[in-house]
Amino acid sequence: MVPVPSDRPLVLVLHGARGDLSRRMVIPALATLDARGLLPERWALVGTGRNDLEVEEFRDVVRESLAEFGDDESRHALDDVLEHVAWCRDVSEEDDDPGTLPDALADLREHLTGDRAGDVLVIHYLAVPPESFVPLTRALDRHGLAEGIRIVYEKPYGTSPESFRELDEVVHEVFDEDQVFRIDHFLGKEATQNLHVSRFANELIGGAWDRHHVAQVQIDVPETLGVDQRAEFYDATGAALDMLVTHLFQVAAQVAMEPPTALASDDLAAAREDVITSFRPLDPREDVVLGQVEGYQGIEGVADDSPVDTYVAVRMWVDTDRWRGVPFLLRTGKQMAASAQQVTLVLRAPDELFGEQVGPNRLEFSLKGGGEVRLVTTVKKPGPNLELTTGTVRLSLDDVPGASLPPYAGLLQDVLVGDRTLFTTPAGLDAAWRAFEPLLGDDRPEPLPYARGSWGPEAARRLAEPHGWVLGE
Repeated sequence: MVPVPSDRPLVLVLHGARGDLSRRMVIPALATLDARGLLPERWALVGTGRNDLEVEEFRDVVRESLAEFGDDESRHALDDVLEHVAWCRDVSEEDDDPGTLPDALADLREHLTGDRAGDVLVIHYLAVPPESFVPLTRALDRHGLAEGIRIVYEKPYGTSPESFRELDEVVHEVFDEDQVFRIDHFLGKEATQNLHVSRFANELIGGAWDRHHVAQVQIDVPETLGVDQRAEFYDATGAALDMLVTHLFQVAAQVAMEPPTALASDDLAAAREDVITSFRPLDPREDVVLGQVEGYQGIEGVADDSPVDTYVAVRMWVDTDRWRGVPFLLRTGKQMAASAQQVTLVLRAPDELFGEQVGPNRLEFSLKGGGEVRLVTTVKKPGPNLELTTGTVRLSLDDVPGASLPPYAGLLQDVLVGDRTLFTTPAGLDAAWRAFEPLLGDDRPEPLPYARGSWGPEAARRLAEPHGWVLGE
């Protein structure tokens, strides 16, 4: 059962409301919640930015967002969403004048409750570049807007171990930890959450979830998309910072975690975060291949001599009794041969059976869309002779009754009800940065060129030996 927010009125302050992330993800997510009746009866969306804007101009942003990035369900809520929007210039750390935001929030409290100090849940969503997190956090504190609120930080939560620690120190100077939600939308995917459900609810699967039965774990997120629309942001981060230390590490933790003491939210989150401390620091010389797609340096907004990686593949080790000696292969890249989001457990098997070579045996979880679980296994080939072949059993989660929430809508709904299960913690992020940190040092490999529409640099094949990458082989 999806928990429904209380009747407590809501004000969502969307910082960076005209930006790409807000338009693509946050506004459609809010409209989806409205369409499903998952918002309180009294609520408001306050868009903010660095400039003054007429509210009708912000309504145009909302219309364009849902027209381009919404679905039929979220578009159906358009008229209602437009009735709940307002706009304010954002607060600034340097400016003594807080502008209209504090007064606007007080006016909304009165409008929603009849009292300028009425009980309203205020959520600040920071859909802004990561370099704005620290100054905006300090500005909220300076202008008296931090007490009692909830605040959502987008990834990346820091772009280096040092910037992560600086940001986290500032955040905890201003907020208590239970006010803070660090979002990673891969954890919000229904199919990602199904990893632990499939494992813990099925002994057939859970009994094979260890080094005795699994030869490799592959977490593969190739993309056919380029970076043209966000080249300036991407050239300041790259594939490893954008995807590896955030999404892929978190999914790896979801796979590698030990069984929690109970299947409650706090226990699941603690188990996921705890196993990250066992991620062995990456060895850039042996276990990392970086790539840069051909033509990347010619994109507008990208430096002519940019060394930024658009592809990363790593072999990572999890030093627990359950996974010791099992390579975790993580890969992502831009403008590759196909788009996928897949977790694969390559299962151990004898080399031969009845004198014939045994085919692949795998448990695959597609994280795209609604998700799909596949068992790829060796079977007898139909016919009079004893010949072996490979068969696949599929369970599409789209076929399971029920209506799933898109990842951003699900995570936003969790913020509303205060469920922290699918959000990262400082301890887990600190451990992730420790594992990733060697890739920021002098041993960082040079990105190798790869052709558009390929599976990345050939050098990455060695990381997946002897089984090879499941996707693209």
